[in-house]
Amino acid sequence: MASLSAWFWNERFWLPHNVTWADLEDPAPGVEYPKVGHLFTALPLALGIFAVRLVFERFIASACARSLHIQTGVGRRAQPNAVLEKVFTSITKNPDSRHLDGLSKQLDWEVRKVQRWFRHRRNQDKPSTHTKFCESMWRFTFYLCIFTYGIRFLWQSPWLWDTRHCWYGYPYQVITPGLYHYYVIELAFYWSLMFSQFTDIKRKDFLIMFIHHLATVGLISFSYANNMVRVGTLVLCVHDASDFLLEAAKLANYAKYQRLCDFLFIVFSVVFFITRLVIYPVWILNSTMFESWAIVGPYPSWWVFNVLLLVLQVLHIIWSYLIARIAVKAVLRGKVCNDVRSDIESSSEEEPNTPTGGLRSSHSPKGENGTNGHCAAAKAQALNHSSW
Repeated sequence: MASLSAWFWNERFWLPHNVTWADLEDPAPGVEYPKVGHLFTALPLALGIFAVRLVFERFIASACARSLHIQTGVGRRAQPNAVLEKVFTSITKNPDSRHLDGLSKQLDWEVRKVQRWFRHRRNQDKPSTHTKFCESMWRFTFYLCIFTYGIRFLWQSPWLWDTRHCWYGYPYQVITPGLYHYYVIELAFYWSLMFSQFTDIKRKDFLIMFIHHLATVGLISFSYANNMVRVGTLVLCVHDASDFLLEAAKLANYAKYQRLCDFLFIVFSVVFFITRLVIYPVWILNSTMFESWAIVGPYPSWWVFNVLLLVLQVLHIIWSYLIARIAVKAVLRGKVCNDVRSDIESSSEEEPNTPTGGLRSSHSPKGENGTNGHCAAAKAQALNHSSW
């Protein structure tokens, strides 16, 4: 075990030439450098954040949802039917044409009626708008608070105004209380997302999101272990800048404030493009790749860190393209398209009375306009997958 630990923490991988772990373990009085042990603090803090979230959603977010008259039910329910229920629970939730034809003959129902039953039955197991509102309100609150904290902290930090300060004196850079709290809270939040993913709204990209959260935790921990926390705070802040805006748009959609939702989505899109396609490459990648090369010089973990940041930029480009496509469709149609990740299935294909311009859902009698799907797609594709 000792040999494995020594191999993993090889100084020639983690640290610049002529720097050892011993150099960082005994700083001057009153000075402290990042230590891997600090990261373990995030685990109990993550449980605390998860507990706060449960209380927040149960009382504060629920009260807000009720004040906005957001329903707690799931809308139309499937009529009781023992035969279809047995098929649904034991065989398949999405019967193919063969099953549909057989059930239609067995029950003397039209195939379309059987399809509708299965759609309503699937929707019974899916979260209500009230549940989604509470989840989004929690994320909006956290993202807004951590972004505000990050801006206030970085405003007083020299590396915000001159990114070369991220590398002056590296790796002998002091970890201040503000810097430590910012990093550990962010890390704890993503740990809490990993915990809560098993109780949150289940979506089709569950595994992808789990891997994303795991990768995010790894990136934050990696940058802390080799004391790249200064540039790490810049990366965190850039990614946090648009998160709360999209959650705000989703809240407006759940509350059926369509114009506000559209406006917030436009603002989110603009901020996303500016932060991910302009500020991130021009400001941060320039610093990590060129300024650090000139001041510190490359070494193995430096290469790994920069490769990961470049992969992140590729993701930014991909998801920016997807957001742009959605935004163009919204402008051309005046509405937004339905999202394949939508928690509630659209009934427009089977119910001709539903307007085709804005796909409605069987979630409520009035239906939810497509902006909800629009926001959900953007969140999954543009924020969650491409943030730390």
